[in-house]
Formats: sequence, structure tokens, C-alpha cells
Amino acid sequence: MHVLRAGDYRRMPWKNGAGETAEIAVFPPEADLAGFGWRISMATVASDGPFSIFAGIDRTLSILNGEGMELTIEGRQPLTLTQASAPLAFPADVATSARLVAGTITDLNVMTRRGQWAHQVEHRTFEGQHRLDAEGGITMLLALGNLRIQSDHHGEELGRLDCACLDGVAQITSDMPAGAYLIRIAAVPL
Repeated sequence: MHVLRAGDYRRMPWKNGAGETAEIAVFPPEADLAGFGWRISMATVASDGPFSIFAGIDRTLSILNGEGMELTIEGRQPLTLTQASAPLAFPADVATSARLVAGTITDLNVMTRRGQWAHQVEHRTFEGQHRLDAEGGITMLLALGNLRIQSDHHGEELGRLDCACLDGVAQITSDMPAGAYLIRIAAVPL
């Protein structure tokens, strides 16, 4: 298990220059926006506008803070994404624009290079003790509240927006309901 602390995330401008993102993890390490295989990041969105286009990339978006945004994705009916919504998967290489519902939001953005990597994002709530099997591929847990993770006789406390890279079986513990996003990434067989 390896923990990535929210205060240590790399900050960088959006591809379209209209905002800033906090990069949680990227593969290969230190890859730029044109060369990543997969990428997990958070962005603060303070104004309406178009999304950056990423050719050959699949994306899943979730709302971490704020009232949400209405998305217009080419070929789909407009929809509103809020903190209560399930993570939304869509191609990152189709025209997409956002209109904020009521003020600034923070989103979670998971992207994988189509044909090389695939991903799933799931919102979970933990209370008490839960067993999580992280076998196969890459498994990450982004905490929305305080969680304790125990794995192979090693324990870590996660604060809000800390991320744990898990391997094998982990025990997740919380004294009160705490949300988290479970992110699974796997290589696509050739």
C-alpha cells in the first residue's frame, strides 16, 4: 500500500488553459498530457465552458464538491451531474461543455488510453469494517472523509482527498459513514 497525500498532488494548468488541475497519479510517471496511459486528477471548475479534448481517451467524471454541473456531451441528451450522481463515463474526444448549476465545483477525473487501459470508478460509503480485494490491475481509493486502511500489517490514516494505492487485500475502517471513490484500472489484453 502506498498513500498519496492531497497536499502533495502536482498542480498544473488544464490542457485548454482555462483552469487548474491537481494530478493525483499518472502512468507512466511524469507523463505529460499527450503521453499518459492513465491519469487520475481533480479540477476546480469556476466557470462555464468547453472541456479539453483528449484524442483516444475514455473519461469518467464525478463531483466531489459543489452543486454540480450540467454537461452537454456530443451525441447525448444534456444531463446534470451532482455529488449524488453515479460516476459518469464518456469519451474524452467528443465535444463536451459544462454549465455550473450554482457556483464553483471540484470534480474527479479518471482517464485511460482507449485500447491500452480500461477503468471503472465506483462511489462507496464505508462505516465499521470492510474488506476490499485489490487483486489484479491497479486499485486506488480516494477518501472523501477519514478512513483507516490496514494491509499486510501496515496501517495508514487517510484524510479528505488522500488516495491509497492498494495491493492485495485491505481492511477499511471508519467510525462514522465516510465516502470514497474506488478506482480500478487494468491493462487491455493485446
